[in-house]
Amino acid sequence: MVGRRSLKADFCPSARSLDVIGDWWSLLIVRDAFDGLTRFGEFQKSLGIAKNILSDRLRTLVSRGILELAPAGDGAVRQEYRLTEMGRDLFPVMVALRQWGERHLFEADEQRSSLVERDTGLPVRLDIRTQDGRAIGPDETVILKVPEPE
Repeated sequence: MVGRRSLKADFCPSARSLDVIGDWWSLLIVRDAFDGLTRFGEFQKSLGIAKNILSDRLRTLVSRGILELAPAGDGAVRQEYRLTEMGRDLFPVMVALRQWGERHLFEADEQRSSLVERDTGLPVRLDIRTQDGRAIGPDETVILKVPEPE
């Protein structure tokens, strides 16, 4: 089996991001953390993931700064996993994945979960905009790559 190559020195921000959060279990853990799960057992029950794999993914998410361990809010000796600021910054990524899945992976009348604003119940939508606020799509963008060293 070929080992996974680290992308942490890559010039591409997408590659570096995937180096930190690029497996599906990690993204599902982050999804559940946004949904309010904080305890090992809650993640395990929600995901149906083997305990050793969950333990490894949680340890990695903590070491990479996505989650942090904090004392349980109820005063118990156990600790909880909470999203850090870096982890909370994954919210647009999670919304984008959700919207892509809604658009391409469900039939029009198929039931699915929904992301809505807590206070109003209105659906959440992510738009990509330029710095001056104009909507923009992939045909109007270009990646400015770092020149290869000579």
